Amino acid sequence: MKLFDNALFLLLSTGLLLGLYMPIGKYVGAAGIDPILWAIVISLVPGLALLAFSGGLSTRYLGFGLVAGLTAYVVPNSLSFAAIPHVGAGYVGLMFAVSPVFTAIISMLFNIRPPDKQLLISVACGFAGAVLIVLFRQKLSLGADGPWPLIAFLIPLSLACGNVWRTARWPDGASPVQVGAAANLGAIPMLAMALIAFGDHSAIAAASGHPWLVLTQIAVSLAMFIVFFRLQWVGGPTYLSQIGYVAAAVSLAFGTLLFGENYPWPVWLGATLIGAGVIISNVRRSSSPQAQ
Repeated sequence: MKLFDNALFLLLSTGLLLGLYMPIGKYVGAAGIDPILWAIVISLVPGLALLAFSGGLSTRYLGFGLVAGLTAYVVPNSLSFAAIPHVGAGYVGLMFAVSPVFTAIISMLFNIRPPDKQLLISVACGFAGAVLIVLFRQKLSLGADGPWPLIAFLIPLSLACGNVWRTARWPDGASPVQVGAAANLGAIPMLAMALIAFGDHSAIAAASGHPWLVLTQIAVSLAMFIVFFRLQWVGGPTYLSQIGYVAAAVSLAFGTLLFGENYPWPVWLGATLIGAGVIISNVRRSSSPQAQ
């Protein structure tokens, strides 16, 4: 299908679906569902569905799946849950905005589909826009004590390493669906251990009381992973990393429409900069799998 070879379509659809995580997450928090359990929900059933679509995986995917799951899901999610009480949600949101910058730097250092000047300008615009959204939409605390402000930088570092590593170590002959299955299922054993060690076991039962919320998240996650890993293959690590910017802009619309949130003008300026970055990154961009 031509759409699934079009980098812009994949970027916007992935960002849109990722942006849906925000309103779903608000309902999850209000329902008292354990966040680590929810991370398992996001990966387990979609991972099994991708496995079924892929026709199965060989043992050669095992190591790839473990590293991909660790860098993309386990480390960022665990650190986010741990850091928010110390530095605030705004600061953690800023860390996710830094991820594309780290991705671009690492991909250039190791010469793994490094970004061209056009994409670097796009990342800069998106970063500026995301920073504005975080600064003016959420309270950003920079006065936290202890090492947590520095520890939180492991979030974008892990995401960036995962973005580049998946491109560098993409298994020979593997389809995006197979890679998606390996990465999601590879995260499950580690997330399960985190749930046992740190999860709020008394809140686990809360998920069973909200079946439609669970099914909605599973459907959104499955659709998102299908386009996400295709985007990784088509667009490369730095282009892929812009999904966080798109999701941040999309979440503004959901916040306004679903929760009646009102934002000051710098937030909308940030969304405009993100839009400009997406346009810049797609001017005369090739849609082939070798596009950066």
